[in-house]
Amino acid sequence: MSHLSKASNAISATSVAMLTVDEASVGQRIDNFLTKTLKGVPKSHVYRILRSGEVRVNKKRVDATYRLIEGDQVRVPPIRTSISDMPASQHLKAVVNKFDNSILFEDECLLAIDKPAGFAVHGGSGVSRGVIEQLRLERPYAKFLELVHRLDRETSGVLMIAKKRTALVALHEAIRSNKMDKRYLILVNGVWKDKKKHVVLGLQKHVSSSGERRVSVDEDGQESETIFHLRKSFNEFTLLEAQLITGRTHQLRVQLAHLGYPIAGDDKYGDFPKNKLLQKMGLKRMFLHSAETAIKHPLSGEKLKLVAPLPNELQAFLDTLEQKMQ
Repeated sequence: MSHLSKASNAISATSVAMLTVDEASVGQRIDNFLTKTLKGVPKSHVYRILRSGEVRVNKKRVDATYRLIEGDQVRVPPIRTSISDMPASQHLKAVVNKFDNSILFEDECLLAIDKPAGFAVHGGSGVSRGVIEQLRLERPYAKFLELVHRLDRETSGVLMIAKKRTALVALHEAIRSNKMDKRYLILVNGVWKDKKKHVVLGLQKHVSSSGERRVSVDEDGQESETIFHLRKSFNEFTLLEAQLITGRTHQLRVQLAHLGYPIAGDDKYGDFPKNKLLQKMGLKRMFLHSAETAIKHPLSGEKLKLVAPLPNELQAFLDTLEQKMQ
């Protein structure tokens, strides 16, 4: 068994495996490829076998930054993993399908889910397993699964995952050329007056003195652009629809906080005293939801509209505000 689609069966605890790189893995770094292929193996072990030269590409040593080329022959040493050594029945119990009920669309090249709030899209920064790692565990025979874009951990809604590299490349090009229409629903603190407001601000990433990664408005930063539409007013709160023109890190959160309308429940850029009151009123999370994404299908070119309904907890909070107005 030499191809990546059979990699999970090819790698054993007793013998060397030879894997042939196919189109799905072209351009991947060897460390990321091994982490994805060797499910259950700690990253520290992956880097150890790379440093020691036990992993070879075309019979040569490579470092962790080497990017794979189609047809590369990857030598993987004998590996013992906590998952591969389990009986099949235990393996099935170990992997719980968390997102089966969240699928909005799926075909041979694209998967779209309604991501719940509280899930990071990928592991790191104290998160051992994000959405993409969980999906790879749930779909061990998938040749290719990669995030098309990101959502903040506390943001819910439409999240796209490419199942083919050709789809990923096409979708990234659509994003770069502004051919993707992404709409968010947001509840902000304050009374928003404009029916439509076009906002363009420079955003700069930095690390605070406490080591926290943050984004702030800076005229020398990357340009961020959003069109905000007024949806409904609730006394001291306003429901907005945001149309993203660019997709910078924390774009909506930072723009709105800078304008004096922080997002309700935002624990990073929001109104912290107000957030405590909102929790008592029933809002336990940030009110930011990726509600709709319209794009052409990456391969067929047909119009595709992905819609994630407002989560029950956010709709219930709007109902509470509505009742207070009566």
